[in-house]
Amino acid sequence: MTSNMRRTMATVWTSPALGFAEPKPGDPLKTTAFDATGRCIFWPLAIILMVHRVFILAVNGSVTDDFTTVYSALRRFLAGEAVYNETYYFVDPHYLYSPGATVLLSPLGITDNFSIARLLFIGVNAAAIVVAMAVTTRLFGYSLKSVVLPAVITLAFFSEAVRNTLVFSNINGILLLGFVCYLWAVLRDRDWIAGLVIGVLILIKPIFLPLLFLPFARGRFVPVILGLVVPAVLNVIGWFLLVDAPDYVTRLMPYLGVARDYSNSSLPGIAAYFGMPTWQEKFWFFLFAAACLIAVVFLARYRFSAPLTWATHTAGLLLTGVFFLSSLGQMYYSMLLIPLFFTVVLKRSAMKSWVSWVGVYCVLTPDSWKDGLFHTGRWVNDFLACAGWGLIIISVAGTAVGWWLADGRLMRQQRQALSEQDTTNNRTAPQPVAVTDDAAPAAGN
Repeated sequence: MTSNMRRTMATVWTSPALGFAEPKPGDPLKTTAFDATGRCIFWPLAIILMVHRVFILAVNGSVTDDFTTVYSALRRFLAGEAVYNETYYFVDPHYLYSPGATVLLSPLGITDNFSIARLLFIGVNAAAIVVAMAVTTRLFGYSLKSVVLPAVITLAFFSEAVRNTLVFSNINGILLLGFVCYLWAVLRDRDWIAGLVIGVLILIKPIFLPLLFLPFARGRFVPVILGLVVPAVLNVIGWFLLVDAPDYVTRLMPYLGVARDYSNSSLPGIAAYFGMPTWQEKFWFFLFAAACLIAVVFLARYRFSAPLTWATHTAGLLLTGVFFLSSLGQMYYSMLLIPLFFTVVLKRSAMKSWVSWVGVYCVLTPDSWKDGLFHTGRWVNDFLACAGWGLIIISVAGTAVGWWLADGRLMRQQRQALSEQDTTNNRTAPQPVAVTDDAAPAAGN
């Protein structure tokens, strides 16, 4: 039944890759004409930025400190104490991980030396970001010896997303590496690897749940099953190991469902901050949800013919939709959109648009627009990410529909050209000569 369903899905709502050109597994790795000069420019910049972000900004830390909250909760878990015992109406960072994720992350709390644990965690996340950039570079067919790798590392470590991930000491660098490895596994049909990786990602952050659509759309059901089973099993284990596991459901989950009105760049968060009327919030919510759905549907036509373009666009769109529409969206989540931004190197990409790059600036910029000549408040920085995610959704949706229209015109032109060629061939073909009795040769003597 599975093979029949897979064959059916391979023929429903598909399109040839007209006008696409993307690397395929086994193709020679690409280099550029600017590699020698580019490496001289970007490797020093990349190394300086990495050293500054890790050993200066991250070591010094910030008022926002995600690591202490997580480390303290894990220490309480290992000591057999309550984990979900915080006052959730305070604005301090809170421990938001599920019982299963608590079990998975518990080795982080083994050491009683806070400073060593924090520095090690920062270093692992920084290394994970670099490796993620290398995997992404190879995924798009470029050699690691080309200028592309140091260039993307430089741009990544310059961004607000990477900088605050390291300064706040959170886990997003590791999640980025897991995400690009998942994309690699899906595109290579490595079902077990894809399932285990996405299962762990969903366990740590449920925002990855929509990405189960990628293997499902290609008829690969093992990753979907594993992606659901892995977090379910670990959460069952955690339920019996945590002394206050029921509080995750009764105390924490209600808090997660409420859109807070501070440090929240999602649409519900901005609506709460400004006191937006309910009807207006719902209007924007359904408008952008519809745009996401339309884009996913029209992109799905290329899931077999242009898999890299499809997977990176669809995954980026689904994550952007979650950031924009969910109860909590943090600007540094945008680091997970780097594979989508990377598609600019492909022949066809939603990133070949000025609208997209205005959105990229909004979600990755380290610039602060607070105060200044226009006397803007803190809300501008939070609104930037919300606006940027909205622009990216619009750009990808518009591009997907545009591809469908363009492909339709191209196919009609091809059919018309073939029809005209057949007509011309019929006109110029030699006509058969009718043989009459008078023209027939004489038969014998």
